[in-house]
Amino acid sequence: MSLLSLLCTHFKRELRIGFLSFSLRILYPDNYRFLNLFTLLFPDKIEVMTRYKAIISYDGYAFAGFQRQTHARSVQEEIEKTLTRLNKGQTITVHGAGRTDSGVHALGQVIHFDLPYQMDEEKLRFALDTQSPEDIDVISMELVADDFHCRYAKHSKTYEFIVDRGRPKNPMRRHYATHFPYPLDVERMQMAIKKLEGIHDFTGFTASGTSVEDKVRTITEASLTVDETGQFLTFTFSGNGFLYKQIRNMVGTLLKIGNNRMPVEQIDLILEKKDRQLAGPTAAPNGLYLKEIRYEE
Repeated sequence: MSLLSLLCTHFKRELRIGFLSFSLRILYPDNYRFLNLFTLLFPDKIEVMTRYKAIISYDGYAFAGFQRQTHARSVQEEIEKTLTRLNKGQTITVHGAGRTDSGVHALGQVIHFDLPYQMDEEKLRFALDTQSPEDIDVISMELVADDFHCRYAKHSKTYEFIVDRGRPKNPMRRHYATHFPYPLDVERMQMAIKKLEGIHDFTGFTASGTSVEDKVRTITEASLTVDETGQFLTFTFSGNGFLYKQIRNMVGTLLKIGNNRMPVEQIDLILEKKDRQLAGPTAAPNGLYLKEIRYEE
């Protein structure tokens, strides 16, 4: 075989290997266990990736939500743009544990991403934090196993919803608390919110048109506290997952109960009948915060 034929054969083989590697990465971008066979066959052809988990916070006012949008600003896109710059122009994909809506804030959102090299966690955290926009903060960074997925690993989430019932309205808090200047019976709301704890089908508190079929969720904590001034109410919900607009619908219902426009037992009826029309209005997003995400060991 001539030298030219050998070179052509080698080139075709490399092209096939490259295409196979690229195809596997497209098909299985989040789990490199699928690439074990390829790695064994062609150990010098696979690019070793390092997975990082980060905790971030952000002011949701100027974002159309966490998830990447076609024609609107998102948290995911901003972080991906920063990571791509740090990675010398090579695209980096970011995954989030929770898809917060437009205007919703986060104190402890969890993300993960892969880099084609290993870097000191604190240096990477500092670089990502200082080069990201001012309304995003990178709290911590750590190396994780390559099969860790922030969304699918077993975890629980805690959300807080802040209501400002002060008069007159404080314009400085208009993006960070939902204003409700009407009379509220806190004890009625505290009785009602406890009915949400446990395993329930939350169809009645879900936004209509959602594609999720299984609407059974577990709420491990549902509580309401009032600050010492009596002006700010904090609704806290912890559980294994929440449906689209579920928390905002629950808060809207609880406010209606507190305003004596619904009985405390309305919660039982909504859970039993699974009818969205029986629940209260959807509370505005500006009072909602993703506070914390806890993963099982």
